[in-house]
Amino acid sequence: MDIRLNNTMSREKEVFKPLTAGEVKLYTCGLTVYNYAHIGNLRAYIFADTLKRMFLFNGYKVNHVMNITDVGHLTGDEDEGEDKMEAGARREGKTVWEIVDFYTKAFFKDLERLRILFPTTTCRATEHVGDMIEMIKKIEANGYTYIAGGNVYFDTSKLPDYGKLARLQLDEDRMRSRVESDPYKRNPFDFVLWFTRYKYTNHAMQWDSPWGRGFPGWHIECSAMSSKYLGERFDIHTGGIDHIPIHHTNEIAQSEAAFGHEWVNYWLHSEFLVIGEGEKMSKSLGNFITLQTLIDMGYDPMDYRYYLLGAHYRKQLAFTFEALDGARNAMKRLKIGIVELKESQSPSAFADPQLLEEFHEAINDDLNTPRALAVLWKVIDSEDLSAGEKLALIEQFDRVLALGLAEVESDTIPGEIEELALQRKQARKDRNWKRADELRDLISEKGYEILDDRDGYKIRKK
Repeated sequence: MDIRLNNTMSREKEVFKPLTAGEVKLYTCGLTVYNYAHIGNLRAYIFADTLKRMFLFNGYKVNHVMNITDVGHLTGDEDEGEDKMEAGARREGKTVWEIVDFYTKAFFKDLERLRILFPTTTCRATEHVGDMIEMIKKIEANGYTYIAGGNVYFDTSKLPDYGKLARLQLDEDRMRSRVESDPYKRNPFDFVLWFTRYKYTNHAMQWDSPWGRGFPGWHIECSAMSSKYLGERFDIHTGGIDHIPIHHTNEIAQSEAAFGHEWVNYWLHSEFLVIGEGEKMSKSLGNFITLQTLIDMGYDPMDYRYYLLGAHYRKQLAFTFEALDGARNAMKRLKIGIVELKESQSPSAFADPQLLEEFHEAINDDLNTPRALAVLWKVIDSEDLSAGEKLALIEQFDRVLALGLAEVESDTIPGEIEELALQRKQARKDRNWKRADELRDLISEKGYEILDDRDGYKIRKK
């Protein structure tokens, strides 16, 4: 069955053709670890994980590489501002190395809680500076650099197709306005490969190089590390849409200047998670929500994963707690349904081939997860399938959805208890305290207790 993916480079849905039969070489832009990942960041990693799981479902071997940015990413993506690691260290009164260690561990914990498969290789920028220097030397030898003001710049005028990913020529004035004036740049699209001069003094992270002691620019790290582990040409590069106009555009320019040929075959990008009036979630704006925040409010990480799977990865998604509540209720229904299936399971473990193919077609069609979830519910609600057939299909589907459905146990709160709890919630809202107490007692008689808290209530077995 063909796999079709929307390639940002062509702006078209293309049939996937791997460079090596049966194998996918995949690179994901990782987190800049100067603060917690927010749930907008995590959307990009759930997308990449779903992509990876889809390939595994299709029988591919996946060589997946993800970087950790712990140096060189300035507060402005266009070579302006302060290094984010330095800003994080100053904010918390710690060393940059303490910041890196703490937030890398926090990021990995979030990935685990969201059931995201870890990459084959996770690589830190600070551990690959030598690889970056070697790549800059290649770019320099090929005639694509110049030195000005102590820094090594990439000369974008040497590449006729610079900006092809973002199609910058279609909106050049707007892009130029985004670049802070730098008197050493020959044109506003040029970017720094290596800093030896930096307007903030006493930069803690510095290395010796042929151009002087300093540190790498942000863009060079992804090119150097992906190529080290995946080769000078690989299949897929993923990231958020915010990387298209600058970071990924510059990665392509420097990589193809170094290697002399096309670098990546397919570019895939996930859309923003927005809040309020379509505002991007951002650490710099201070409007971000972490996964831990959701957990503290009583949500399960799988509620958030289900919420994201309910929208296509290329569709901008407006975050609301009402929508997340809908995902939580859907997950509760799923768990209750699966418990009931397990309790009445027939001997059959046959996965209906037609429904399996329907799911397969959905995920192979540019990761159409909303359609895939619809197939899942079609199975749950079917009156024609046995419990065993349903469970066999759910187990197969969850290899991609990764909602932990195959692991649901019978301690899931029964639907009857959930309904009584909702009735009690309404009674309390109506200030009908007598009815609320009666419902609490009824829940208790059935072996459960309800615990009120500031975020609502929790139910647990007695």
